[in-house]
Amino acid sequence: MEKMIYSKLPVLATQHLGIQRQGSKQAEAFVKAFLKRSMPKMKDEAIQDKLTRKAVVLRHYLRRKKKEKRKKTKGFSAKQRREMQLFEIKPEQQKYELFLPLHELWKQYIRDLCNGLRPEAQPQMIQTKLLKADLHGAIVTVTKSKCPSYVGVTGIILQEMKHIFKIVTKEDKLKVIPKFNNVFSIEIDGFISYIYGSKFQFRASERSAKKFKVKGTIDL
Repeated sequence: MEKMIYSKLPVLATQHLGIQRQGSKQAEAFVKAFLKRSMPKMKDEAIQDKLTRKAVVLRHYLRRKKKEKRKKTKGFSAKQRREMQLFEIKPEQQKYELFLPLHELWKQYIRDLCNGLRPEAQPQMIQTKLLKADLHGAIVTVTKSKCPSYVGVTGIILQEMKHIFKIVTKEDKLKVIPKFNNVFSIEIDGFISYIYGSKFQFRASERSAKKFKVKGTIDL
């Protein structure tokens, strides 16, 4: 190792670099001085030990740049959404026939979800999947209510929120029906499922992870 470090440069190399050749003692003194400056905290014995045991890499290491944390973009607040009327359905869009294609898509979605809605399918299984399914596009009917004016109202669900359904009726009227104190029925391919609104006050995105009880009856 020492012979490689302290050996003289070839004549052609010194001429090309434009430097003077040094003797072995001068080269040794230069290397020791250079290492002492480069590693001031190490003793001479430790430096010599490094030279005899392993190669010393004299290279400048670039500092790794710290990854900048990405700022999460904030969405609109509830107040801003109301001011911008993002969820408002314009009067010219409140047409029952306009949303019939959405209802057809919803029926196909439920058939795929329930593996075809075969006659031998278990009603409890269908009920469980319907309670967790997306209801946008479903036709619902209010079958029981503490408010008599709601009973019999039927329409396609356009929007589902935590406490209400927004539906459009065959008369092209937009109705806002509260879930609380109401029982809804959904019929598809001969299967009728009942939804107790008082126990159904969740957002559509929250219901997929919610466990519903299928046994027993629930009073209004």
